[in-house]
Amino acid sequence: MLLGRYQCELIEAGCDEAGRGCLAGPVFAAAVILPHDFEHELLNDSKQLTEEIRYQLRPEIELRALAWAVALVDNTEIDKINILNASFLAMHRAIEKLSVEPQFLIIDGNRFNKYKKTPHHCIVEGDAKYLSIAAASILAKTYRDDYMKQIATEHPEYDWHQNKGYPTIKHRETVIKIGYTPYHRRTFRVTDPQLELF
Repeated sequence: MLLGRYQCELIEAGCDEAGRGCLAGPVFAAAVILPHDFEHELLNDSKQLTEEIRYQLRPEIELRALAWAVALVDNTEIDKINILNASFLAMHRAIEKLSVEPQFLIIDGNRFNKYKKTPHHCIVEGDAKYLSIAAASILAKTYRDDYMKQIATEHPEYDWHQNKGYPTIKHRETVIKIGYTPYHRRTFRVTDPQLELF
């Protein structure tokens, strides 16, 4: 059972990102402020849910949240500032877009760059512990998947409509065979899947 809030005195936003380990595409982040009495039996860490349930939950989260926002940092920015800083920046951009200003942030993971003067708490596997982080994980994941399916039409040979930019064997083999696209992160090392067999 996921918990509603980390603390109850301040307006709390949950934050999470999607796409950190990908070879291509942006990193997306979402920030979500849920009402105190929010409950949903299906809501969980996006990685634990099927794609169908994630897309089923998205409009419900958007409808019932007090505020929500999604933002991204693209592959060229990722290459300039590194993926960890890009993940924090994407979260900052999402928080900035919220229509209600949060007074406290709960962040999925063990590190975060402070946002303005807003207090925060990092929670390892927070998307499996708190509803607002789980909701943020679903928004970040589904909006990123939508983006990757859209750009997959430009470069179908990389199979992004299936792998969403993650380093699957087919994705890595295609990069080694025909090279990068403008959407690839150049600072991410692409290894030959065949080498792992030895």
